[in-house]
Amino acid sequence: MVEVGLRELIEIKGVKKIYQSKAGPIHALGPIDLTIGEGEFVSILGPSGCGKSTLLLLVGGLLEYEAGQIYINGHLVDKPQTEIGIVFQTPVLVDWRDVLGNVLLQIEMRGLRKQDYIEKARNLLRSVGLAEFERRYPFELSGGMQQRTAFCRALIHDPPLVLMDEPLGALDAITREQLRVDLEQLWLLTKKTVLFVTHSIPESVQLSDRVVVFTPRPGQIAEVIEINLPRPRTIAVRESTEFQQYVHQLTSIFMNFGILRDMVGSNYQKSMVGEE
Repeated sequence: MVEVGLRELIEIKGVKKIYQSKAGPIHALGPIDLTIGEGEFVSILGPSGCGKSTLLLLVGGLLEYEAGQIYINGHLVDKPQTEIGIVFQTPVLVDWRDVLGNVLLQIEMRGLRKQDYIEKARNLLRSVGLAEFERRYPFELSGGMQQRTAFCRALIHDPPLVLMDEPLGALDAITREQLRVDLEQLWLLTKKTVLFVTHSIPESVQLSDRVVVFTPRPGQIAEVIEINLPRPRTIAVRESTEFQQYVHQLTSIFMNFGILRDMVGSNYQKSMVGEE
């Protein structure tokens, strides 16, 4: 259910995806029913292979679905969507362009006037701490800096919707922690609708208005958890009892699936440390 007062931006109705393989059809996803409001930050959380990224590609019109419908702003998604922003796990920057040039590449590819967007690009870069790096090239940047550049590139054309497919997944733990903060700050600044794929339970709690929990394949919605925590989600918020309760609630769902399990029983513990 969309938060009261929010206009519906995405409507997913009975969507199903089946991949064809030599071994036969693979039911990857669905049926899925989900509505996302304008300005919401919604995370899709689930185990590997459950169709999280598939759903993202379906919403972006980059894959065809076998059943159901997807609407963005009331328009049926039946082809690639050009007015959205997309951020992948790897930044996919152009090596021969500097940071500012990579952000503005989005503008040039759309046939827009680059000069009209230079100041906006610089403001976006400033908001994620890259103001002094606009003339650096990708090989001169850390992984975190490269991904910040990708965030700015996805937002430069003012899209109504940003799809993020595990954009922090390839980063080390400390960089990932800082980028969660940067990403929330960007979202608070722009209030874009974000559909965010992640494997991380704490990450989903830290960033989201709602967490959509997927079952193992074929991915279906097991539960939708509303995250009622104050923003910004500072260290104090993340260390709060309320935050940990959400983490525990989500962890319990995956333990019930059998995807997560605790160390129970002496034989199990011995096997984990190599004892006979």
